[in-house]
Amino acid sequence: MGKLDGRVAFVTGAARGQGRAEAVLLAEEGADIIAIDVCAAPTRTDYPAATPDDLAETVRLVEKADRRIVSAQADVRDLEAVSDVVSSGVTQLGGRLDVVVANAGIVTWGRFWEMDIERWHSMIDINLTGVFHTLRAAVPHMIAAGNGGSIIATSSSAGIKSLPGQAHYSAAKHGVVGLVKSAAQELAPYRIRVNSLHPWAVSTPMGALGSEGEKVFADNPSYQNAMGQILFDPPATDAEDIAKSVLFLASDDSRTITAAQFTVDHGSTRI
Repeated sequence: MGKLDGRVAFVTGAARGQGRAEAVLLAEEGADIIAIDVCAAPTRTDYPAATPDDLAETVRLVEKADRRIVSAQADVRDLEAVSDVVSSGVTQLGGRLDVVVANAGIVTWGRFWEMDIERWHSMIDINLTGVFHTLRAAVPHMIAAGNGGSIIATSSSAGIKSLPGQAHYSAAKHGVVGLVKSAAQELAPYRIRVNSLHPWAVSTPMGALGSEGEKVFADNPSYQNAMGQILFDPPATDAEDIAKSVLFLASDDSRTITAAQFTVDHGSTRI
């Protein structure tokens, strides 16, 4: 018996990294999966984009766990596309939706007054409005099914403790917290819990500092003062660490937890 037997989970940004780890672990615990990823570079970043082959590998791993999966390439900035995938997936997987993991996001770097305006808009559109679109597409199905459920929105340690060189990222991730808190209040009558997840740096292509981040810190040594963590063993967070936290928040083990900022951050937000 898995912790999510008979349930359906929707995961965004599922082609690789945290999203893949989350989709696979939820499947191993009994959930059928709806998975989307843009599988392209939605804006300029200094790390490689996920690919259709990456999403196909997620599908393979979920099916290896003997669970069903409905997958599609979709951009979380496109509410209609996300809604179409969710509606199709819910129909194909039995008419219910129990878990939502709003994981899709990007990272870029730069001082805010030097930032190209398109870089600001892309960050807010993907990392904040994309989360809103995810919830907007999914919640009506959760309410209609009448089974309650759990929503987990990926924020960041930067959603609690703003970071220099990432004003746009910090603003978006703080915005996710505000959205989650309001959603938790509005969805409580339907027995749907809503929490935000706050990782520190994760060992994924997106989680690496990259050339842009390295330049920001090299050019601005004082920014190092804002960084820090308490726990150094293990030295880094793996995608699987984040997936285990998602499973906890998705399952009945966390049935009394909502509107929480759940940190998986080596203590970085506590110092």
